[in-house]
Amino acid sequence: MSATRMMILGLVQWMQPVHGYDVRRELLSWSADKWANVQPGSIYHALRKMTEEGLLREVVTEQVGARPARTTYEMTEKGDAEFQALLRKEWWNLAQMTDPFMAAFSFLPALPPEESAAALRNRATQLRAAVQQLEAAMSADWADNKPIYVSWMWERSVAIWEAEIAWCERTAKRVETGPIIKFD
Repeated sequence: MSATRMMILGLVQWMQPVHGYDVRRELLSWSADKWANVQPGSIYHALRKMTEEGLLREVVTEQVGARPARTTYEMTEKGDAEFQALLRKEWWNLAQMTDPFMAAFSFLPALPPEESAAALRNRATQLRAAVQQLEAAMSADWADNKPIYVSWMWERSVAIWEAEIAWCERTAKRVETGPIIKFD
């Protein structure tokens, strides 16, 4: 939740004054729903809650034609302090990432070794596809309009996925060749 809060506050600070729709659109263009667990449906609620908490200020609410009313937000001093605190927390602390795959992997002996090895190789194949997709996005024209550090974030993802691909391949071989303790 603090990542969502930080992302929304950061975007309001960066784009202010800004409509909630623009914050949502920008977060979706970053695919933040995938890597930061920012749920698109929670953005408007978070904006209202942060306004109630005094972190944001409503500048104006206007309605154009039959469109829904749009509220424009800007950062308060309290919001800026909260953003800086959250930002520093995430920069300076190492957080353990949760991955449902690790929960499943902890029950490796529950599947036949052939299936486990095949699943690991399939995971590696999916990760290779993700790497190719991200590398294509990095070389696309629209990436030229993004700040340079966005490509650095993508490079980090590629490096992590490539390391996991190598691990999946090594582990698939281990599963096929080594004994695995079975559950009774």
